[in-house]
Amino acid sequence: MDVLQRLARVLDRPLFPWKNLLVGFSLGQYAFESFLSSRQYQLLQKKKPPKALEGEVSQEIFDKSQAYGRAKAKFGFISATLNQVQNLVLIYYDILPKLWGFTGIWLLRYLPARFSGEISHTLIFVFTFNLITAALSLPISYYSTFVIEEEFGFNKQTLKLWVTDLVKSQALMIALGTPLLSAFLAIVQKTGNSFFYYLWLFTAGVQIFAITVYPILILPMFNKLSPLEPGALKTGVEGLAKRLKFPLNELYVIDGSKRSAHSNAYFYGLPWKKHIVIYDTLIEKSETEEVVAVLSHELGHWSLGHTTKLFGIAQFHMFYIFALFSVFINNRSLYQAFGFHKEFPIIIGLILFSDALAPLDTIVKLLMNILSRKFEFEADAFAVKLGYSTQLAKSLIKLQIQNLSTMDADWLYASYHFSHPILPERLGALGWYGSEEKANGKEVDDEKPIRAADREL
Repeated sequence: MDVLQRLARVLDRPLFPWKNLLVGFSLGQYAFESFLSSRQYQLLQKKKPPKALEGEVSQEIFDKSQAYGRAKAKFGFISATLNQVQNLVLIYYDILPKLWGFTGIWLLRYLPARFSGEISHTLIFVFTFNLITAALSLPISYYSTFVIEEEFGFNKQTLKLWVTDLVKSQALMIALGTPLLSAFLAIVQKTGNSFFYYLWLFTAGVQIFAITVYPILILPMFNKLSPLEPGALKTGVEGLAKRLKFPLNELYVIDGSKRSAHSNAYFYGLPWKKHIVIYDTLIEKSETEEVVAVLSHELGHWSLGHTTKLFGIAQFHMFYIFALFSVFINNRSLYQAFGFHKEFPIIIGLILFSDALAPLDTIVKLLMNILSRKFEFEADAFAVKLGYSTQLAKSLIKLQIQNLSTMDADWLYASYHFSHPILPERLGALGWYGSEEKANGKEVDDEKPIRAADREL
C-alpha cells in the first residue's frame, strides 16, 4: 500500500505532459500494428498455399481465402485509422470535459436533485458517450457485415436483424451497466485507498455470476439453443464426456447460421455443471466423428486445466490493473492535462488510466497469445491421445476451408495477434501428411512434420 501511495505522489507532477505522452502511446501502438499488418499483407498476396496445404486446399479456395484476408486487412487498416483520428479529435478538442459538462447541465435541468451526485452523472455521461461511439461505428459495422462478409458468402443477417441486435445490445448495456457501474463507483467512493481489493472481489463475483446468467438470460435474446437430437452425434459426445468424466449437463445446437456461415463449438458453465454448444453450421458441414474430434480438443482444454489457469491469470491481471488504477485515480496533473480542473470524476480517471496503460497492455496481449497458442497445441495433443488425430486434422481442414481462415501468417504478426496456431502448424504437430486421394501421390519426409514456412511459433 505504501509503495502505491509513494508512486502516486511521484507521478502527480504539475505541468507533466500527460497529453503528449498518451498521444505518443496511441500513435506508437497504431504505427506498430500498421507495420505488422503490412507484413501480413505481403503474405496475403502469395499465389500458392503453404506446402502443408497443397494437397488439402484447392487453388480456387486458396485464392478466395487470400482475397478474403486482403479485404479484411484493407478494411482493418481503414477502421484503425478512423479510430485513431477519432481518438485524436477526442483528446485535442477536449471532448471528454465538454461532454462531462453537458451531461452535468442536463442532469441538473431535467432530473430531481437526489440524482445530482457523481454516480448519476457518470451513468448519464457513459450512456451518452456510448451512444455517440456506437453511432460513429455504424458505418464500419455495416460495411463489415453487408459488404465484406456478404461478398464472401458468410453474412446471413438481414438489415432488420442487424438493427434489432444493435438495439438489444444498447438496451442490455443500460440494463446491466446501470447497477454494475453504480456498484463499481460506490466501492471506489466508500473504501478509500484500498478500494482495489474490494473492486477485485466484486469483479470476480460478477464474472462468476455472468457465467451462470449469460446462457440463461442473455444468449437466448440473440440466438436459439435447441437440445441436440438423439443420434450418433449425441451418443458420441456423451460417450466422450463420460470417458473424460466431464460434468456434462446439456448438449445444445445453436442457430449460428442465422447470422453467419462460420462454424464453432464451445462449452460453458460452473465447474460441476457444464453445457456443450455446437453450431448448426458445424454439424451440417462435418462428419459425426469430426465433430466429436473438435469437441475432444475443446474438452482437452478443460481436462488439462486450461480454463481454470486462464481464469486465474485473468484474476491476477484484474487485481494488478485495479492496484495500478489506485495510483492514478487522484492524479490531479493527469486530470488537468485533459481539461478537468475543478472536478475529478472516477470514470474519467479510469478512461485516462486505460490509455496510459496501453504499452503494458500490448506486452500482456503478446504474452497471453503465446500462452493461448501453447494451450491449443496441448489440446490438440490431448485429442490425439484419445485417438482422434485423423478426424481432428480433417475437421480442422474443413473448418479452414469453410471459414476461409488465414492459410499462412507472418511470424511477428501471428505472435501479436493470433490466439490460435495457423493450420499448417497444427497439422504438423498432429503429424498429418494428407490423405492419399488429396496428396496427389507426393512423398513426404517421414522424419520431419510439415510446418508453415518451416517454423513454429
